[in-house]
Amino acid sequence: MTEPVVFSERPAVTRPLLIVVLSGWIDASGAAAAAMSMLDADLSARQIAVFDRDLFIDYRARRPTMEIRGGVNSRLVWPEIELKVGRDLAGRDILLLAGHEPDTAWNRFSEVVGDIADEFGVTTAIGLGAYPIATPHSRPARLSFTTADASVADRLPYLRSSIDVAAGVQAVLEHVFTDRGIEAMGLWAQVPHYVAQMTYPAATVALLEGLTDRTGLAVNLDAVRSEAVLQRSRIDELVGANPEHAAMVRHLEQVHDAAQPADTVAPTGLTAPPLAGTELPSADELAAELEEFLREQG
Repeated sequence: MTEPVVFSERPAVTRPLLIVVLSGWIDASGAAAAAMSMLDADLSARQIAVFDRDLFIDYRARRPTMEIRGGVNSRLVWPEIELKVGRDLAGRDILLLAGHEPDTAWNRFSEVVGDIADEFGVTTAIGLGAYPIATPHSRPARLSFTTADASVADRLPYLRSSIDVAAGVQAVLEHVFTDRGIEAMGLWAQVPHYVAQMTYPAATVALLEGLTDRTGLAVNLDAVRSEAVLQRSRIDELVGANPEHAAMVRHLEQVHDAAQPADTVAPTGLTAPPLAGTELPSADELAAELEEFLREQG
């Protein structure tokens, strides 16, 4: 029987933190993927294991990429799920579980990951994600959380949701980790709905700051913070040139500022109450203009 995961090495690590980002569920603006990419580089992470893609991946849903060069089928790039190891600036061991969310055998996949976490002595596991919501870009991106452990929830200062939504494999992992005595949670950044289809570094900053706050992870956030400031100024420039867009953002700011930190919010589909007497532009209209504006700005 094929092994569900194959290790190239089993490094000696001490109480590592496990960070999970598996593409395929909710990641507005690719904020979590961008956070994982930054961590991969900053931690000098190296691959130590790959999961059996024939077992966990449906190739009709996630087809390999065929690289054609001069008519020659030169290479196939297959979807992967991989485990990496690296160290942060303080020398702490970090494990990264990255790649595609498995299409099949979620329970088996989650138990295998749980076994790996036990083997390496993982004490904390955190998944990352981001979702679109009616919130203004002119405010710092807020975080909400998920966890299967009520005692963990009691200690977290982030937004709390009560809603039924389709789950990703990260939700299954939260339960598996919790059952094994590993502190597990998901951190979710809110992304303004009108920028959800483009990169939004402010949400990546929020996720990474949440990681550092909860775990003491030591990474340099200067570059991504600078990107967030630059994009904020570009969006401000476009919004400020259109009275309707400016009115929409002011309205979202009022709703945002009136909310309390512990207010319950829905992960998806939430819209701000209408502004009386004003017909606001749709998020799609503003998003289209923003995308065109940002392309022109390079």
